[in-house]
Amino acid sequence: MMMRTTRRLLAAAALALPFVGTAQAQTWPERPITMVIPFAPGGPTDVVGRMIAESMGRDLGQNVLVQNVGGAGGTTGTARVAAAAPDGYNILLHNIGIATAPTLYRRLPYDPVTAFETIGLVTATPMIWLARPGLPVTNFAEMIRLVRERGEAVNLANAGLGSASQLCGTLFQASLGVRVTAVSYTGSGPIYPELMADRLDIYCDQTTSASSFVTSGRVRGLAVTTAEPMAQLPGIPTAGQAGLPGFEIGIWHGVYAPKGTPTPIVMRLNQALRVALADPRVVTRMNELGSPPEPVERQNPDVHRAHLVAEIARWRPVLQAAGQFAD
Repeated sequence: MMMRTTRRLLAAAALALPFVGTAQAQTWPERPITMVIPFAPGGPTDVVGRMIAESMGRDLGQNVLVQNVGGAGGTTGTARVAAAAPDGYNILLHNIGIATAPTLYRRLPYDPVTAFETIGLVTATPMIWLARPGLPVTNFAEMIRLVRERGEAVNLANAGLGSASQLCGTLFQASLGVRVTAVSYTGSGPIYPELMADRLDIYCDQTTSASSFVTSGRVRGLAVTTAEPMAQLPGIPTAGQAGLPGFEIGIWHGVYAPKGTPTPIVMRLNQALRVALADPRVVTRMNELGSPPEPVERQNPDVHRAHLVAEIARWRPVLQAAGQFAD
């Protein structure tokens, strides 16, 4: 008799769980939400996050506070959100690095596919090849020749193992079949002073943070990684036009919540994200940086999850062939 009663109670509790989530979502959010960006302030992913956080907060009726938790190529901040309570008060804004981490890190403390609820894709940011002012080249084709001739005598900066810039550099070396000397930093911020002072040779960065340095003439823009030239960076060819056919890469960004976050809260976060990506101020700024919002149909949690799975599979053989690991 007691066993039947216990079973009935357990069944009733199981049936009640969806309603608990719905009730929680009806009162959520009751306090500010933290958006963790797993990179240093001022970097390209930080720029994207801050553009959408304020608008999301207005729609949600609570502040969305950006918190930079850098370290280990983005895995430190990502692990923090993966371990957070699934109550909607901790979310993650990450880039393509969440898909390359499973290959780059042999002891990754989370599985990107199973540790998170996907909220929606935000934007795919092009990258641009940059050179120090004094590098003896005038265009991307000449840079390729210089790299082929000098090999490891050329310094190539990156913002840390697992970063977008490190991925771009890895693909570049694989495409040419050469090795250069990689110089790693903890974020993109420290790289620009070194590049402008001619202490680094070349760098591949996202246009969201590189554009102002290029348009002001402080560094030299040589080629963008898009299929077509960018109106925001006139006069700069694509990598394909400049001598490296097929070299196209966009650093996509997405928003995540810890696994188990109630579906009504996930959908409410998705709604706020969609509102942010339709905000005229956000759209204008993203377009100025050459990183327009993803199409509406790609702002969907299911599309986001499928994209994440496909990107993990896409980059695994490329990174394995490079033989570089971050741990």
